[in-house]
Order: sequence, then C-alpha cells, then structure tokens
Amino acid sequence: MSHELCPLCGRTGKQPLPATAQTEESLFFLIQSNEPGWQPEQGLCQPCFDLFRGAHDRLKANPKIFHNHRYRILPTPLRVGADERFTGRGITIAFLDSGFFPHPDLIEPRNRILRYVNITAPHQTDQQASAEINHPNDSSWHGMMTSVVAAGSGYLSSGTYRGLACDANVVLVKSGSAQRILHDDIRRGLDWVIKHRQQYNIRVVNLSCAGDYEESYLTDGLSQAAERAVKEGLVVVCAAGNAGNSENPAILPPASAPSVITVGGFNDRNTLELADNSPYHSSYGPTIDGLQKPEILAPSIWLAAPILPDTPTAAEARLYDLLQDAPDSELRDALKMHPGIDPQLDAASDLPVYLIRQLVSIKVHDANVISGSYKHVDGTSFAAPIVSSVVAQMLEANPRLTPQQVKRILIDTAIRLDGVEANRQGWGTIIPSRAVERALQYQ
Repeated sequence: MSHELCPLCGRTGKQPLPATAQTEESLFFLIQSNEPGWQPEQGLCQPCFDLFRGAHDRLKANPKIFHNHRYRILPTPLRVGADERFTGRGITIAFLDSGFFPHPDLIEPRNRILRYVNITAPHQTDQQASAEINHPNDSSWHGMMTSVVAAGSGYLSSGTYRGLACDANVVLVKSGSAQRILHDDIRRGLDWVIKHRQQYNIRVVNLSCAGDYEESYLTDGLSQAAERAVKEGLVVVCAAGNAGNSENPAILPPASAPSVITVGGFNDRNTLELADNSPYHSSYGPTIDGLQKPEILAPSIWLAAPILPDTPTAAEARLYDLLQDAPDSELRDALKMHPGIDPQLDAASDLPVYLIRQLVSIKVHDANVISGSYKHVDGTSFAAPIVSSVVAQMLEANPRLTPQQVKRILIDTAIRLDGVEANRQGWGTIIPSRAVERALQYQ
C-alpha cells in the first residue's frame, strides 16, 4: 500500500484513479465540488474513491437530483463519510416522536417496521393502531422524517437519499402530537421500549423530542427512565434542542441525563470541505446538574428528508418538479392542467415563460424542495437520527459493544470544530467511518 497521503481525507494509501474513471467529468465535478482545487492527476485513496463512485452512480440514476453534473443536496452517507459496509442489519432502532407514517423508504423493498404503538392510547387495538399510522396528519411529519433520516432505504430516490442504517428495523412509539409531547408521556414511551427491548431486539433509542422543564436527573422521572434504559443495554440518543441563540439554551430531559448521548448540530454548508463547517444554534449546557452537554455534533441543516405523502406540500413539490422538467413550449399547458395546487402559480399562467420559471425557482427555494418526494430540513431533531444510524452500524460491526463503549468510541473518534467553544460542541463532530472502524477493533 502507498504511504502517500490522500488529498481528500489525509489517510495513507493514495493511488492513481482507475483507468475506467479517468475521463468521467461528472465524477470529477462531484469530487471537486466538495474538495475545491482537487485535480484527477492527484489521485485519492480507495475508500474515498469508493465513496464518491457510489454516490456518483446513485446521483446519476436520479436526474432530478443530479443534472448537468450538478447536485442539489448531498446524500447523508456521502456528507458524513460513512462506512458503507454496514447498514444496521440485525439491529432495531426505537423512535419516540409525535407521530409516524409508513413511508415507502421504510416499507420498500422490505417492510422494516416491526411495531407501531401510541403510548397516549394504551387501550388501542392493533387494528386501530394500523388505521392511525396509515392515515397521515400534522403529527405524522416529524417522526416520519426522523425515522427515515436514520433508517430510510431511499426507495423513492433510487437509493440516493437513504439513511446510514438503511437495513435496520424500526419500532415507532408515538409519544404525543404535533401540538405537544408531554414529559411523562416520553417517560412512558421509554418504559415501553425497556419492557419490549428483547422482543424486538431493540439496541438503539432515538429521541428527537424533549420534556417540558429542567430538573435534576436525580429526581426527574424521565431522566431516570433514560438512565434505566442505558443500564438495560440500550444506547439512548437524544437531540440537544435548537435554543442555542436564546438567553436560556438549556438542555432539557432526557438529553440532560448523564448516560445518554446528546447530539448538537453543525452546518457543513452542503459540502465535504471541513473548513466550511460552522456551529448550528444547538442548545448546550452545562445542565442543571453541571454536566457538559452535548457530547458530540452531527450535521443539522441541508439534510434530505421525506415529504409526507398525500398532503398539500407533497402536491406542491410534485407540481414544481413537473414544471421544472417541462419544455418552454409546454410550460403554460402543464401549469393549467394542475389548477388549485398553488394559487400564485395559477395566477401566473399567462405570464412570459421566463417569469413563470423564475417564480417556480423561488417556490422551490422557499419550500426547500429537492424533488417531488424529498425536501431539506434542519434541526438537531435530524442530527440525532444520524448518530443513531451510526450507532446501528457500530453494533452491526460489533454486537458485543455496551452503551458505555459506544459512547466512548463516538467521543474518542470525533473531531473538534475550530474556533468553537467546548461547551457548545463537546468533543466535536461525529466521524462515522472512524467510529465503525474503532468498533471493529474493540475487544
């Protein structure tokens, strides 16, 4: 193996590009978009080549995302440098959230939803639960997105926008509604997960929700439930919250519990250039007990997430997609054939074509639309599922790992953001490939 350093990642093992790739301009563009100044003659290491080759092939398969050698939003596995040998096989992640929906990315090509339960309706029958999850409403959005960010197959994007744990099973625990998630309902959700952990082989719990108030973990029932979950062998991953720009950026339970992994966010600006990384407005400690939180950071903006089917937002996204693809000669007719979806576009149907295109571009930008099925989102609610998916990879690589060992590895393999105070970033940004490699070596 060569001892020369890869110009992209700094690892040893740099080698020339394979002959079959030396004329692929679109592959070069993708690499150069994320590593400005890189030239094909510089070469790169095999892991970096494999990562970009895989992402390039998936992007090319979806022309709505990769057009004229340009991409809109980077796939999460590429942006975090994932070890794609591991996809969470055999691991179950439990999600506690306001509601859920069986999105195609969770049920195709294989249904990986092992159980859905509404903790706020303890007497609900299986038939009622099935009817509830299959009829989307405002409460379905958040949990659908968090679960798909972690474990989605990317079915509606030809695999492009899949989660790192795209083969993991999921258990979905509705713990409230879009209007409010109660402190004690989250606790009841955790108690349910602890009770059923062996039945569904649950190893990871993702909480992209928080309690109502600060309280010491020594007396708070929710924090105690989180501590109990860790003692029972569950890796508990919590979003830090998004109050970092406020006067009180407090970390709320259960993220304030000492044994959980609390995840803050950073902004990678939709590139792979480390120099571009900047802090996100995550909540941070010290907690009411004087504990440093969060421990680690993950990307929390420009993240691809699914649009809830059969909603006005989904109809708008499909219309914008259709109009972007329509030739100039057919643009007005295409718009007139879909009235009532967007009143502003309806009113613009007789404008010059270039003005209609400008309006569509503004709509796409303002709605964060990537395609007819995905949009980009932000918040530590979506940073936490990325960490949960990495944990699933680690446990697939080494099922013997304890929650304490998983947390230690994530901390030890993280990289600090330059110029950001420690209390806002903990031990730094997650590096999934390093974490998985360390998990493989752990005795």
